[in-house]
Amino acid sequence: MLEPDFDGARSQRIDVWLWTTRICKTRSAATAACRSGHVRIDGERVKAAAKVRIGQEVRVRRSGAERILTVQGFLPGRGSAPLAQACWIDRTPPPDPALRGAAPRRDKGAGRPTKKDRRELDRLRGRG
Repeated sequence: MLEPDFDGARSQRIDVWLWTTRICKTRSAATAACRSGHVRIDGERVKAAAKVRIGQEVRVRRSGAERILTVQGFLPGRGSAPLAQACWIDRTPPPDPALRGAAPRRDKGAGRPTKKDRRELDRLRGRG
């Protein structure tokens, strides 16, 4: 059984850490996230080979939301979810309750959104 290594390993590649701690489903997805600039360590954009150390802050942007994690340990390979969660502390602020459920809903089969509907969606997403 795998156990989190809190003392032995000093650092680990960020793409491997994201994969072993179950932040990303695959290592190639973790590498792609790094390559596209969605991963930051202590505020700096990093490549997949960058080393992450215990105590550093990792920010991962996925699905329009950003997760803020503090590294607590490393795993030698992908393990169970409880072991993975022991390797990080989630410091992500809770979502704004005003935005919860704010997305306009369309009836199924209502057809293509009108220009007015698209403008409302863009305004909601902060693009307009």
